[in-house]
Amino acid sequence: MEDELIPGLPQEIARECLIRVPFDAFRTVQAVCKLWKHDLESASFLRHRKSVGLDRPVVVLAQSEPAPGEKSYPSPLLYRLALFQPATGAWSSLPPIPGRPHGLPLFCQLAAVGRELVVVGGWDPRTWAASDEVHVYDLVSGAWRRGVHMPGPRRSFFACAASEERAAVFVAGGHDESKNALRSALAYDVAADAWMQLPDMARQRDECRGVFASGGFHVVGGYPTETFDVAAWRWGAVEEGRLEEAACPRTCVVGGDGRVYMCRQAGQAVVVEEGGGAWRRVADLPREVRVALQMVAWEGGFMVLGSGTQCGAQVAYILDIESGEGEGMKWRKVELQRAYSGHVQAGCCFHI
Repeated sequence: MEDELIPGLPQEIARECLIRVPFDAFRTVQAVCKLWKHDLESASFLRHRKSVGLDRPVVVLAQSEPAPGEKSYPSPLLYRLALFQPATGAWSSLPPIPGRPHGLPLFCQLAAVGRELVVVGGWDPRTWAASDEVHVYDLVSGAWRRGVHMPGPRRSFFACAASEERAAVFVAGGHDESKNALRSALAYDVAADAWMQLPDMARQRDECRGVFASGGFHVVGGYPTETFDVAAWRWGAVEEGRLEEAACPRTCVVGGDGRVYMCRQAGQAVVVEEGGGAWRRVADLPREVRVALQMVAWEGGFMVLGSGTQCGAQVAYILDIESGEGEGMKWRKVELQRAYSGHVQAGCCFHI
């Protein structure tokens, strides 16, 4: 009786009940008893949940806190981690990083590996000094842990992307504390809490964007695109002209279909097929979303956040990319509570 997840039910039936618990109830369920906590935190729990199609996208954003009163933003800006569930429209906040009363590092990078959120680098919000800190948050257990510091020069505005297959976070480029653009690249093994040095890129690259697609870590923007082939453990040839002049490379994301999506300054969402080729229009962006853009993608859709004008109100729209492309595609506006209407600097998506 003591080992039964739910007294009187076979274990397999009890687990079928537990995997149907919605994500925002995980903490409550874990508090019921040690057996439920152990089962939810096991590696098999999420695998089982995904295998029967019960996983849902969960978006995590580095977002500024709104100021009290009429101002749009507080001064100085304080950033925290906001969580959005596209399936339900629910917003919430993650617990702050222990020992950081002044909020998230400014311009930090976020990466999703399994059920763990990895927060890398950024600037100290009090001194604006570059940070090499790594913090890891488990979305199931609700616990933070500190990772080993990122080696090498303290870099800013670097490319960053996660590989689910490798359970690692890849980092490349950016600039050091003397504003020198960097060629160096690294990979962080989340489970081992260890960094690996990668071969240098062909060129220094600053203010670049990282995406992981087709088995490669793609570094776009800053200079022509380069791709690190993980299987061969080497950089490929430099790709000239991969991005158009009107491109917004920081909006590059990989959809659940394996294709790379991006925003154009002309107000369009575009896509490039897996393996390369020309960028193709998917849909026009809503007029309210043209400035300070961020994109986050998941299986079957993506969200665009931004504003219509500089310092304008933050808005967000979702596009269902499974419904086809062209005029028939419809944007769905996301209801933003004032508490979650702040500026977004980074984002990533989990399937929980």
